[in-house]
Amino acid sequence: MALRPKDPNALIGEDERDRATQLLQDVYAKGELTHQELDRCLEQVLNAKTRGQLDVAVAGLQTQSSDDRATITAVKGLIYRRGRWQVPANLTVASALATVYLDLSRAVIEHPVVDLEVLAGLGRVRIIVPRDSVVDLEDMNTGMKGISYKPRRSSGSGGLRIRIHGTVGMRKLTVRHALLR
Repeated sequence: MALRPKDPNALIGEDERDRATQLLQDVYAKGELTHQELDRCLEQVLNAKTRGQLDVAVAGLQTQSSDDRATITAVKGLIYRRGRWQVPANLTVASALATVYLDLSRAVIEHPVVDLEVLAGLGRVRIIVPRDSVVDLEDMNTGMKGISYKPRRSSGSGGLRIRIHGTVGMRKLTVRHALLR
């Protein structure tokens, strides 16, 4: 027996709309959508009333999940992580307008290398790294305000390595090592 396709005229609920919004945010975080495409698609998703309208808004988008990869997204507002939180080996933080504050100084990091991709448009980005970590910013692209980072004098080649890459548009990327407590 063949499965019947979902009725494109069927009304959708908030759960379906939320899943579509999350899919768009994940695809944007991977860099597969521009800010303009994300805005257009989000508008279509939020205005969709039927399955067919929702399917048009997310047509062709796919995401893959991995235990060692996470994505944090927000269109506007604040992305804030502090205290004890699990940091995967590959973390993507994406936002068109939000301020980003990541404090890795007390986070649980079980990998020798953390690959942190930052995709920020207009929001400010501040990252606090563990005191003895080594930071690599070679593949980071910034717009108008640049990068503020002062490497620690005692940074050696051993220990945690944090590779920060991606794009910060209109605001400054600030990276600093945690202070002694």
